[in-house]
Amino acid sequence: MNNNFNKILLFLFIGFFFSFNTSFSQNTIQDNRIKAALRVVGHQLLLQSNDSTSLVLPIERENNRYKIAFDTEFQFDPNYLVHTMDSVLTHSKIVKKYLVEVEEFDTEKIVYSYEMGIHSSINLVPCRERIPPKSCYTLFLTVLDFYPLHSAETSSDAVKRENVAPKTFISSFVSIGLGLLAITALVCVFLYKRKARSSSSNTTDSIPLGRFIFDKKNMLLKYDNQTIELSSKEANLLAVLHESVNETVERDVILNIVWGDEGDYIGRTLDVFISKLRKKMEADDTIKIMNIRGVGYKLIIN
Repeated sequence: MNNNFNKILLFLFIGFFFSFNTSFSQNTIQDNRIKAALRVVGHQLLLQSNDSTSLVLPIERENNRYKIAFDTEFQFDPNYLVHTMDSVLTHSKIVKKYLVEVEEFDTEKIVYSYEMGIHSSINLVPCRERIPPKSCYTLFLTVLDFYPLHSAETSSDAVKRENVAPKTFISSFVSIGLGLLAITALVCVFLYKRKARSSSSNTTDSIPLGRFIFDKKNMLLKYDNQTIELSSKEANLLAVLHESVNETVERDVILNIVWGDEGDYIGRTLDVFISKLRKKMEADDTIKIMNIRGVGYKLIIN
């Protein structure tokens, strides 16, 4: 049964990527241009902080909100940030109006934000001269308005685009459907494996976890004479990682199982909960939660 699931999953992914490649649209090109522009912004901010070796992490997107993350602490000048962001995005001619937010990683608080538009009368840029301290920051760009994709389109081009539009719509619809089926199949495979593991072992609420005892039912971690309380989301997240110990669990799988259809998570919610778990289990150096970049997380117990 497990092999059949894997075959179905492979088939769906092949179909999804085939359909996706045949319907590669202007929206995809636009998205890639924004991501490329934001990597330039991130690179310039590190250089302005006299850092030429640290990395700008892959740009992530959720709807019209893009995230620029870094693997190091740095200090930024708001005036330089505003100038660099406006220069790069204006040069790219894809973003007309946008909102920039700078969030401190540890506190998850917005320490600086501003809004820019195509007219100076709607630019809201406060506190340019106040330089925040050196810290681990994450930048968010929310696109409020785009430039037209076909600003110089001829009448013949418009006719061609109208003829292609129905085919592109159908291809896009098929791609989305296959993508959803692929994710569903991935979750089914994971649930099947989890069920197989649980049926082959004794069911218990107290799970040995390195030097800890994980009490899933009461949402507790016990270490020597200490007891550490977990939130329901932390307990569920730890249970999901433990059921695939020493194996990578994809981000989408974790989000579907722990958060389901609640829809109350944003791009960094999972990362924040992982950080909280790491801190609560730091007393045992034999336990690690490793970030598999671009894929998910792996609970490693030596």
